[in-house]
Amino acid sequence: MDVVVEKPLPIPVHAYVKQRGQYLSTEFLALLPHKPGLVLGVTEVDLFVPGLNFVFGEAFLGGKVGVISLRRLRPEFYGEQPNTQLFHLRALKEAVHELGHAIGLHHCPDPKCVMHFSNSIVDTDHKEPDFCEKCSALATTLIRRLMD
Repeated sequence: MDVVVEKPLPIPVHAYVKQRGQYLSTEFLALLPHKPGLVLGVTEVDLFVPGLNFVFGEAFLGGKVGVISLRRLRPEFYGEQPNTQLFHLRALKEAVHELGHAIGLHHCPDPKCVMHFSNSIVDTDHKEPDFCEKCSALATTLIRRLMD
């Protein structure tokens, strides 16, 4: 699968909720183009969905689009020193996680699997950037269907 970096899209100002100081992530998904393959939006703004304080990202299950926010993945957000390697690893994990949802994978109960739900940055740091054996097998099947 090829990776193409597109030109930036405008941040949907209507998605901003002033009382929270955050953006509704679903509005970002609505802006993303539906193209062959998968589309992942990447933003710097803080995202949320109703019922949660924040999200690292969101995707429509099997919908081929997802979005991640880099805001809470940076160590500086937590008052720590910048760490590019850690930041990149966190971003990779969340990108793979949301693209997993985009192809149709659900959350996984294995805390080491990249598809495990991250309720905090500790959860993200604990999991691996890879699928567990079960999710890997299912992802292979789902990607093959996507490519047909």
